[in-house]
Parts: sequence; C-alpha cells; structure tokens
Amino acid sequence: MKQWLWHKDNLHLLPKSYIGKAFTYARNFWEKLSKYVQNGKYRIDNNLVENTIRPVALGRKNYLFAGSHEGAKRAAVIYSFMGTCKLNNVDPYEWMTDVLNRLPDHKANKLHELLPTNWKPVGQ
Repeated sequence: MKQWLWHKDNLHLLPKSYIGKAFTYARNFWEKLSKYVQNGKYRIDNNLVENTIRPVALGRKNYLFAGSHEGAKRAAVIYSFMGTCKLNNVDPYEWMTDVLNRLPDHKANKLHELLPTNWKPVGQ
C-alpha cells in the first residue's frame, strides 16, 4: 500500500480534492498508521475505545433533559455506580436491589462496604 500511495501517478492528485486530502493524510501519517503491523500488541482500530465511550457521548444529550442540575448530578452518581459494577463484574440489578434493601439498617460509617468494589451478596 505504501508503494501505491507514493506511486508517481498518485502524486499528481489535486490536493484539495477528497481523494487528494485522503492521500496527503495517509502519506503524512504513514509511520503512525502502520505501527500496528510492527507490533502485535497494537490494534488496527480503536473500536474498543469507541464502543466504551459511546454511552457517555449518548448520555450527554440525555443529561440536557435531567430536569434540573440536581437531577443531572443524581443521574451521574447512578451512572458511576453502574460503571463501577461493570468494571468489577457485579450484576448492577442484583447489587442495587441488595443495597437498597440493606441501606436502612446499615451503619453510616460502614457505607463503603456497599460500594460495588467492596460489595458481597448476603450469605457470602
């Protein structure tokens, strides 16, 4: 592909055309664009990252309709809890159900025990 990008016929493309801009971009960043073939740890794309941040990007629009600034803060707290559950392989529904049931009788100075990172289901 590198030889094709620098082929003499391709060097005469109009620089402001779409194809000309694409070729210029590829030539200017060739070294960085081709790093993934030099190291098997590098990925060819960033789809994993894109898919991870997509809910945040979609959420930004939804946050506009939270009702109030306080409502948006509460939604952010819930999203944080759900994200922490996901990172710790905790079922969010099971965690929230258990925590909401335990909360009224739980000591305030031991609330950290109910966070998804520390949470243990009843009986464990």
